[in-house]
Amino acid sequence: MSIQKTLSLIKPDAVAKNVTGSINAKLEQAGLRIIAQKRLRLTKEQAEEFYKVHSDKAFYRSLCEFMSSGPIIAQVLCGEDAVAKNRQTMGATNPMNAEIGTIRRDFGESIEHNAVHGSDSPENAAIEIAFFFSSLEIIE
Repeated sequence: MSIQKTLSLIKPDAVAKNVTGSINAKLEQAGLRIIAQKRLRLTKEQAEEFYKVHSDKAFYRSLCEFMSSGPIIAQVLCGEDAVAKNRQTMGATNPMNAEIGTIRRDFGESIEHNAVHGSDSPENAAIEIAFFFSSLEIIE
């Protein structure tokens, strides 16, 4: 096991429902530390840049529209195997398929409005963290 950093985004649907504290509590209970956090609103162009890896997929446009529709919470999580631990805590992409007690099962509405985003690998975590945070903003 290794100490890792990963990106976590609390999406506009969860921010609008005012459940950010409950989501953060689940992350912390899973052994992850929040070492950077900010509230912001992505422009459509920023969302398109962030999700460009999905630009060939059918859901790309609606995802970018959704992610720029309201404020999000961007945060850096740190802990042992943080990428895998965060993904386990989030649950399956489709909230209906997610295990009981996971973030997406408890707070997600649909595949797209599923409350959170998390990096899928340590390599992508580094890229995604750099998209939202400077090194000065990450306090370990």
